[in-house]
Amino acid sequence: QVQLVESGGGLVQAGGSLSLSCAVSGRTFSRNKMGWFRQAPGKEREFVAAINWSNSNTYYTDSVKGRFTISRDDAKNTMYLQMNSLKPEDTAVYYCAASWSTTWWTRGYNYWGQGTQVTVSS
Repeated sequence: QVQLVESGGGLVQAGGSLSLSCAVSGRTFSRNKMGWFRQAPGKEREFVAAINWSNSNTYYTDSVKGRFTISRDDAKNTMYLQMNSLKPEDTAVYYCAASWSTTWWTRGYNYWGQGTQVTVSS
């Protein structure tokens, strides 16, 4: 079993920054990738960013490119999402997820965290 715990959400003004963390525990051997997703009120969950756990290659959705940075610390078994130049439309519950699948970046996630709220005020 795998457990994921997000932290770091909060309230920030537009243009500000927040950093999210996702601590992973359990049977994580051979994990392929990890990602961040978000879900705004009344909307479907959407992909934000992902990182290959072996080579640290990354992939972002277009709306966050140049503003968000995904990274990982293998020693701490933790993934991060640095969010800069935040916009009100970034407001959502942010979830981290882990995948053992070699499918496309946005698919094949097996385990999910409970989510952390990010609110960006205008």
